[in-house]
Amino acid sequence: MRKVRSMIDNKGLLIVISGPSAVGKGTICKELIKNNINNLELSVSVTTRKPRQGEFDGVNYFFKEKEDFEKMMECGEFLEYAQVYDNYYGTPKENVLDKINNGKDVILEIDIQGSKQVKENYKDGIFIFIMPPSFEELKSRIMKRGTETQKDINKRMKCAFEEIQQAKFYNYIVVNDDLKNAVEKIYCIINAEKCRLSRYHVDFSEFKEEL
Repeated sequence: MRKVRSMIDNKGLLIVISGPSAVGKGTICKELIKNNINNLELSVSVTTRKPRQGEFDGVNYFFKEKEDFEKMMECGEFLEYAQVYDNYYGTPKENVLDKINNGKDVILEIDIQGSKQVKENYKDGIFIFIMPPSFEELKSRIMKRGTETQKDINKRMKCAFEEIQQAKFYNYIVVNDDLKNAVEKIYCIINAEKCRLSRYHVDFSEFKEEL
């Protein structure tokens, strides 16, 4: 008798997490990795910026020269990439797909534009949008940072409104009203995705033989 467990596709999942600034994406991802219930790994991005004190190549980022990054772009080696001010940032395709093919679940914490690129390059991704409990709460979180002028706050709130309109293109929405609750919901999403029928290679007619 073939066991159902042996019929499961053991590939890992690609989990894409996006949301407006100050919604708590980074904190959620850190909690997901820290608890590591689901064999999760956070994707390491490639960047052309110089390492900061305490950063290590292959751990915090893969640090590349601009010319090398542009060659990778030309060869289609990124799931997504963007230029932020004077530096490039990108998600290396081979690194991520190798982990997924070896059964690892990989988390990408990226912006909405990057998420759209990933969707074009890897249609099996799980796309989760982190939503604030309210606009008032989001504004309060930005103000608590104490690093923004009123003009900056207004700009961020305008961007947040525009970004939230894109949530309809995601598979799931998780409201970050409570960190523990939000993390638990994402674990539930991951577990549910692993139970999708498409991940099972089952010939149901075989089970008749056991009757």
